[in-house]
Amino acid sequence: MAKDQTLFFSFRSNCRVLVFLSALSSIPLLYWSYFFGHGYSYIQTTVNIENGPINLLKFPKAWNHLVFSSAPPQRLLKIALFVKKWPDEHHAGGLERHALILHLALAKRGHELHIFTANSSFPLLYPTISNLHFHISRPTTAGYLDQAVIWKQFQEENTTKRGFDVIHTESVGLRYTRSKNLNNLAVSWHGIAYETIHSDIIQELLRNTTEDPASSHALTERLKKVIEEVKFFPNYAHHVATSDHAGDVLKRIYMIPEERVHVILNGVNEDIFKPDVSKGNGFRSKIKIPESKSLILGLAGRLVKDKGHPLMFEALQQIFKENSTFRDNVIVLVAGNGPWGARYKGLGSNNVMGLGPLEQDQLAGFYNAIDVFINPTLRAQGLDHTLLEAILTGKPLIATKLASITGSIIVRKEMGYTYAPTVGELKKVLYKVWEDGREILEQKGRFARERGLKLFTATKMAAAYERLFLCISGDEKQAEKHDNYCIYQPQFN
Repeated sequence: MAKDQTLFFSFRSNCRVLVFLSALSSIPLLYWSYFFGHGYSYIQTTVNIENGPINLLKFPKAWNHLVFSSAPPQRLLKIALFVKKWPDEHHAGGLERHALILHLALAKRGHELHIFTANSSFPLLYPTISNLHFHISRPTTAGYLDQAVIWKQFQEENTTKRGFDVIHTESVGLRYTRSKNLNNLAVSWHGIAYETIHSDIIQELLRNTTEDPASSHALTERLKKVIEEVKFFPNYAHHVATSDHAGDVLKRIYMIPEERVHVILNGVNEDIFKPDVSKGNGFRSKIKIPESKSLILGLAGRLVKDKGHPLMFEALQQIFKENSTFRDNVIVLVAGNGPWGARYKGLGSNNVMGLGPLEQDQLAGFYNAIDVFINPTLRAQGLDHTLLEAILTGKPLIATKLASITGSIIVRKEMGYTYAPTVGELKKVLYKVWEDGREILEQKGRFARERGLKLFTATKMAAAYERLFLCISGDEKQAEKHDNYCIYQPQFN
């Protein structure tokens, strides 16, 4: 590995304070300056790590930037995972996919995994790996893990057999009331309440004037939830932020010490999501895309309001009406399910093709078939897997200007396009993509994949989590006998 590692990072600049919405007048100016001053500029810097080791617990950037050994670790761990839902054969949200991808990879690395999760009305996915064990319980009436039951299951496994080396909870799978005395625990946050206020503001501004405005009570309750999180988050020993933005919020707004906050970006399976011309051609042929279509746009995921589909629908509807050339030469492929799937069909089968939900292999064909991937989400949370899948397939992106996206994914214009969440701005971007054409889009796609392979693969993500788990599982006596996994030695990684 090179002695100098090139690390990419973003910093917040050009903050400006906006004050509006009298219903939220009690919110400090800090919140407005943070949300609306989230323009990131992306710079490249070289960090010289030749002169000394790095304390990983104080590493300020995403661990994905570092290169960890692909060799099996000298120490294999017994890991407990608490996750509200484990993927079933038909449904899997981002958090469930993250849990599956990460912990399946760790099990294949030789670690012993115990999954504490709730049963489902659909058959759960049970990979046949001998060191992957499931502890299933009945969910509460609200659909959450029954904390008393899972804690009893955990204690039985932890005390009657080999104790757990490390505990991982996806979000609040394990409640903070149970976690506060566990020093070898890490919690992964795929979205925090502070980020949702930005989503609330966007959706309030986009609200139809005939609809009832959001009550000040509801918005005040959202702020109370943020304060509640600030209070109980310290009960988790270590925090994993899945985006650079979330890591910054945890340290700066939630005031968690930097040595307890670690940024590990989400990753997706690079063996499935990769460029494949023949697969793309086969997918286009199978769904019978007319040869007259010179530009293919793609949408995928849950087709619901907060994912931005009303905005996307309106932008496409206006463009198709006002520009017949665009309408005749562009087609939109929509993969996924939700109420807006049926509404897209109203734009005409020659303009929009609804594909329904797709399996992973089908999704790989979908990404290879399109020219650019669009994620119009209005949810300012987490790091969406669809964006990462498209990047690894070598496709440029169109996405909303949300801090997690502009801070970790579309960090340069060479990777794609971003827009403020209004119909007018989205239309401008769609026209820009059309004008740029396939040659420029292919260049952007190559750049996106190059960066994606450095940061967003399942292998990179799993290696970073494994190193974190090895680090927080040890004690001082073990560190004297074994490698100190909290110290990064470039020449040995």
